[in-house]
Amino acid sequence: MPLLDWLNKDEAIKAAIKSAYRLLEEVPELSYGDVEAGNLLIQGDNLEALKALLPFYAGKVKCVFIDPPYNTKSAFEHYDDNLEHSIWLSTIYPRLELLRELMAEDGSIWVTIDDNEAHYLKVVMDEVFGRKNFVANAVWEKKYSPQNDAKWLSDSHDHILVFAKNKEIFRPNLLPRTDAMNNRYKNPDNDHRGLWKPADFSVKTFSEKTNYPITLPSGRVVSPPASRSWSTSEKRFQELVKENRIWFGKTGNNVPSIKKFLSEVKDGSVSKTIWFREEVDDNQKAKKEIKELIASSTFGTPKPERLIQRILLLSTKEGDLVLDSFLGSGTTSAVAHKMNRHYIGIELGSHAETHCQKRLMKVVDGEQGGISQLVNWRGGGGFRFVRLGHRVFDEFGLLNPDIKFATLASHLWFIETRQPLPQKATTPLIGVHGGVAYYLLYNGILGDKRPQSGNVLTSKILDVLPEFDGPKVIYGETTRLGESRLAEQDITFKQIPYDVKAL
Repeated sequence: MPLLDWLNKDEAIKAAIKSAYRLLEEVPELSYGDVEAGNLLIQGDNLEALKALLPFYAGKVKCVFIDPPYNTKSAFEHYDDNLEHSIWLSTIYPRLELLRELMAEDGSIWVTIDDNEAHYLKVVMDEVFGRKNFVANAVWEKKYSPQNDAKWLSDSHDHILVFAKNKEIFRPNLLPRTDAMNNRYKNPDNDHRGLWKPADFSVKTFSEKTNYPITLPSGRVVSPPASRSWSTSEKRFQELVKENRIWFGKTGNNVPSIKKFLSEVKDGSVSKTIWFREEVDDNQKAKKEIKELIASSTFGTPKPERLIQRILLLSTKEGDLVLDSFLGSGTTSAVAHKMNRHYIGIELGSHAETHCQKRLMKVVDGEQGGISQLVNWRGGGGFRFVRLGHRVFDEFGLLNPDIKFATLASHLWFIETRQPLPQKATTPLIGVHGGVAYYLLYNGILGDKRPQSGNVLTSKILDVLPEFDGPKVIYGETTRLGESRLAEQDITFKQIPYDVKAL
């Protein structure tokens, strides 16, 4: 597969690995509502925030939506959207890598972008996610009126690039049927099976086997249109007539059509790749929504709530986890909250507080803007507000002595298994994976308040550890057991901090 190259690409490929692994520290005064609801609002650099999430959320995110700066060479108050092309590519590449690790196997990622970088982004995403996992390029009508001052053509659309983590597994949901769709179904002959609509009985693919004359009830004889044939054999056609599934019109003189009953159609419709503003709103509506929530807002690039609703309808169900690492004005988290999805939103600047936090507080309180009335939103739930804390490792690669047991346990579990720890660790036995038990002796987990006590693997400590009949990996400060004893007990000992690796 051809790959895109640019200045400093080698550094971009290494950026995710080199990025510092930081703790996430809650800010209780900015958290709101039910903080146990499973929702996070993170303030901080999104590369480091994504890395901090890996030990806890790797493989769990059902939908990633991001609206990165478009690199349009225009001035944005909240973003530096005037990045040189290669810098923009180097910025997006490592973030896509980490987002992929966080995605569930049946998850998907949706990225809004315009023509400035869309085609380069597609090639980069081919590299990160695999060309075979490309799903679609949806086109969103973002503007209604033409720009009369446009020098060339007035652009009226954005792209939404869609990739799956694994396209063989991912299947988008159907969109709910609309009243307009259902209103096409009538019942002019009072069929006991209910509402129906006529559908073409001919098909494009010509076949001699299904090319036969049909005598209408009126006596007129008809044949399939030129280069077409009927959709079934003559025998099956007669069966359909007996089943009252063929319609010849009220006078019995129409070309036959087959009756499609509303009760037999799918409970929804397949999404097309062109999304008009009448269906999902546009930029103008998005700016109005954010102004109604935060009157002083000067945020110039929000997305309308109905656009995000469309994406979440296609990619998730209630209870799934949604992630937006370029949260902006908070639209994705607000919509996910109203649709009863769990969410993680990441935003770098001060407007994580001035926009996102305030907006989500209003959502919890039951605000009625955006899609609220469409989904019958009445309020509830809550979120934790967290900031990036200290590095887990110092500049020399040594473990931060202030790190807590549960945090280190989650980190070690992910390093060993590449999976998030299912539950918070509260005992030296972190868990069992692949037939191997993982233990951590750290900061008095065995009950002694002195951090150094119980951190050394001795015969006495080994006797009180939760038993496991099989290979064991034990992290601790040091061990007093000899190599033969460790081998006899099937123990691989790893020393803190030297054997604790960064992600």
